[in-house]
Amino acid sequence: MESHNETSTDFILLGLLPPSRIGLFFFSIIILLFIMALAGNLCMILLILVDTHLHTPMYFLLSQLSLMDLNYISTIVPKMAYNFLFGNKSISFIGCGVQSFFFLTLAGAEALLLASMAYDRYVAICFPLHYPVRMTKDMCVVMITGSWITASINSCVHTAYVLNFPYCLSRAIDHFFCDITAILTLACVDTTIYEYTVFVSSTLFLVFPFIGISFSYGRVLLAVYRMPSSQGRKKAYSTCSTHLTVVIFYYAPFAYNYLRPSYLRSPTEDKILAIFYTVLTPMLNPVIYSLRNKEVMGALRRVIQRFYYMKVWTRFLYQSSN
Repeated sequence: MESHNETSTDFILLGLLPPSRIGLFFFSIIILLFIMALAGNLCMILLILVDTHLHTPMYFLLSQLSLMDLNYISTIVPKMAYNFLFGNKSISFIGCGVQSFFFLTLAGAEALLLASMAYDRYVAICFPLHYPVRMTKDMCVVMITGSWITASINSCVHTAYVLNFPYCLSRAIDHFFCDITAILTLACVDTTIYEYTVFVSSTLFLVFPFIGISFSYGRVLLAVYRMPSSQGRKKAYSTCSTHLTVVIFYYAPFAYNYLRPSYLRSPTEDKILAIFYTVLTPMLNPVIYSLRNKEVMGALRRVIQRFYYMKVWTRFLYQSSN
């Protein structure tokens, strides 16, 4: 490995799983989660596109979340699966930069979008009469565009800065994707100042949105507590608790990995926690935010019925022509 590192600019991803039966078992679970995430998010995007009942600001935001998750998990898992199956752990310098850029962009945009979705629920429950005025489609476009642009600028700056560091002979990244915190450990120079910028950036994209989400759901729970119907309160509590569970699964491991100082980091711990926000959350989002929703399930039934009637009508026309 040393000779390879001295004569090549490629990086080596050491990966997450050992080449053993246990590694193969956990690899199968990750692939299963990957397939479920792809199917769930793609189903949500198509449902929202074809069913006019879901053409509302809330589901417009949900379609963007599904789109982000679809691209997010596809940025990480296919390369990890290829490395595990074929044993080729190298990734080119440019490929590493591209993966890092898309990971940071999608992760940052999703963090901001989750805060926007929490604000949407806050307005819908606490100010229902003002909802059509506050949450217009133009407002949703501003939120989504702002999330993408802000995250893209942040990602571009961090990726360009990290890849310009001089690296030592070892180019083995102790991770399963090109994470900037793992790449920094290979640098031959002092990166303390840059680590402060990572801390500030992580605070802006993780801590502040999480505070906003906590405030929004806190106000929602307070409004729910004042509801006269006990059944309505139970339903709202169940929905809020599941939403907050997914939010915590996303923000907590992310914040723990990126806000810790370098001397407290553990590669194994970082990789295990990264599974939560790179694989588990994209799989859970369509289930928690969408597929448990009665409106979404109603749209799914309507689409299935429409497909069934179309199939019956096509068969009838075919038989008539013969």
